[in-house]
Amino acid sequence: MTRTRASRHVLVTGADGQVGTELTAANGAHGLSVTALSRNLLDITDADAIAGAIAAHKPDIVINAAAYTAVDKAESEAELANAVNARGPGLLGLACDAAQIPLFHISTDYVFDGSAARAWREDDPVNPLGVYGRSKAEGEAALRQATPCHIILRTAWIFSAHGGNFVKTMLRLAAERDRLSVVDDQSGNPTSATDIARTLLQLASTSIDRMMVGETPPWGTYHFCNAGVTSWCGFARAIMKGSSLRGGPSVPVTPITTAEYPTPAKRPANSALDCDKLKTVFGIEPRPWEFALDDVLDQLVGPRV
Repeated sequence: MTRTRASRHVLVTGADGQVGTELTAANGAHGLSVTALSRNLLDITDADAIAGAIAAHKPDIVINAAAYTAVDKAESEAELANAVNARGPGLLGLACDAAQIPLFHISTDYVFDGSAARAWREDDPVNPLGVYGRSKAEGEAALRQATPCHIILRTAWIFSAHGGNFVKTMLRLAAERDRLSVVDDQSGNPTSATDIARTLLQLASTSIDRMMVGETPPWGTYHFCNAGVTSWCGFARAIMKGSSLRGGPSVPVTPITTAEYPTPAKRPANSALDCDKLKTVFGIEPRPWEFALDDVLDQLVGPRV
């Protein structure tokens, strides 16, 4: 695939989500112009709408940041989760393939079952535990079948100053309660939506540069998370400490087991992702999650006092 235009234009779906919001804010980074469409402007389950958006905006790359992310609700809303997460990426892939442009797609650590004693690598077999994870795994498969020119970027435990996420929930609960009880036997990589957006745009810029000179970018599946592994309890304690340093709400956090906090969806005990492939192929090395958390707390609570 060779590009003859030099517009460096990226079309983003799911503009109203956490990563979509950060992609919109990063317009101009790496010399890229970003057009971000919310769910109301582009329904990725509508093939005609997708084709129309690509024809109207003529992007060099499409980044799919649209997703159904309500893990527990997915157990009772499987049809909706599958429409957005499983079929949507396939429809986007077919449209992008017809237009001869690549598709970048965000996936999840929840495609794995959590049974490994190490961080999960890209070539490990998927075995999701719930509807959400299955829908995302099926979306990956549909995209791979639809077009070879793609990058699937799996990530995990996304947080930001926008939308609903664990950091904002913990701060809200800390302002309402005297103590929090948080699961301590599930581990993973807290990851900043800002850092995901920056990585996606860096990958887009590199890919466009290579296509402009007739080279084929290294398409495929990659992992990106902020560096470091913790539990939900460890994450909550870091949020409380950071909030306290900024004069915000902070309460003690008591560790509990998954069995003590049953949820409709079963979650992987270990969903840590190995990001070495991204570093080896693209030279992208994620920063520690604690640094990213500091940036978000600065926005949500304020600077350290």
